[in-house]
Amino acid sequence: MYSFTYFQDMFSDAAMRQVFSEESRIQKWLETEVALAVAQEQLGIIPQGTSDKIKTAAKVQHIDQAAMKAEFDRVGFPILPFVHQLNKACDAETARWVHYGATTQDILDTGTVLQMRDGLHIAESYLNQIIQSLADLSRKHRDTPMAGRTFQQLAAPITFGYKAAVWLDEMLRHRERIQQLKHRLLVGQCSGAVGTFATLGDQGLKVQELMMAALDLAVPDVSWHVARDTWAELTSVFAMMAATLAKIAQEIAILMRSEIGELSEPFEQGRGASTTLPQKRNPITCEPIIANAHKLRELSSSQLTSMIQEHERGALGQMHLEWMVIPESFLLISGSLKHSAFILKNLVVAEQQMKDNILLSGGLIMSEAAMMGLAPKIGKKKAHDLVYSAAGKAWDEKKSLKEALMENEEITTLLTESDIDTLLDPLNYVGVAPQMVDRVLAKV
Repeated sequence: MYSFTYFQDMFSDAAMRQVFSEESRIQKWLETEVALAVAQEQLGIIPQGTSDKIKTAAKVQHIDQAAMKAEFDRVGFPILPFVHQLNKACDAETARWVHYGATTQDILDTGTVLQMRDGLHIAESYLNQIIQSLADLSRKHRDTPMAGRTFQQLAAPITFGYKAAVWLDEMLRHRERIQQLKHRLLVGQCSGAVGTFATLGDQGLKVQELMMAALDLAVPDVSWHVARDTWAELTSVFAMMAATLAKIAQEIAILMRSEIGELSEPFEQGRGASTTLPQKRNPITCEPIIANAHKLRELSSSQLTSMIQEHERGALGQMHLEWMVIPESFLLISGSLKHSAFILKNLVVAEQQMKDNILLSGGLIMSEAAMMGLAPKIGKKKAHDLVYSAAGKAWDEKKSLKEALMENEEITTLLTESDIDTLLDPLNYVGVAPQMVDRVLAKV
């Protein structure tokens, strides 16, 4: 996947790399072949005792991976060399029943689904950590005021808990998508060359049922050799999840800017250091999260391409495309989740800086609040005109908004200084943000 192992921990998680390693892939193929034999033995298709012999032989250490790779390079199909290796690990009689009635894609697809199941376990573990951290941030900072921004400009006050709750709600939806997807995704396949299992006659469906029971996978209603929508759904969900994590990472990176300073990645000595600027603490963990999101969007598109297959078995590169797309998707989402879990668990929240930034430009961020305080007395348009004039004066003369409002006699005939102070208090103008935080937390 990467040019150098030097970069692998930046973009992926070690446990996920193990799930999609060569050894793991071969192990899942072996488990699939054993389950097939178990099912066929139960139905009397192969001799009694054969499945135990195949299981004894079906060990990764019994596979000569170098010889298997050399044969694969020559023949171009991955399962034929694998079956030859498994045959060599069995005695001659047992080898007769290895891979009986199956086809290459049966083993490839079912083995990949087994890898997916292991990969989803890792992904969900990180996802749950992220959800817990976001819930903690939302709860702790439910009433912590900060500047809300639109078009990257100060707009009106919010609370940091509200911002975190928006992130949290999105991650909860991603968790729900994963849960809903699993019953469609974790489905095995073993149905022969064109999906009819004609090699086993009327016992094909029962073989598949028993085989999937052995693997703890669901049984398809119809063969899915050329139906790749669930895998496309998976990569799409991963791409959306990565985009959410990238949005969070980008927000943290922007709010780390020297002139803002409201949030920060966790810091340890030397982390995020510049080679030339000694004072720098760069958003070093946010960067791969953002990069992975861009790459996962491309991979999702590629998996959609793999859905377009011909006849009863695709042969024009779609299957080969999946061999690249699926492992890389899992690796990249694991990197995004891993880094996000680390940042959000240890996020530095500068509460005082958030409060100070609300008062930048003399508190002009509270202009809408002042306008809405006047509106019930004189109407919205007139209130807007008065506050617009005062805000312009404050901006031009470098005064605070309060000073400009107090200098306007038309305003002071309607509002006392105490009224103005109340209107300009940021915590009095966060709307129902705290209540919405509570609603999201209730779902956790």
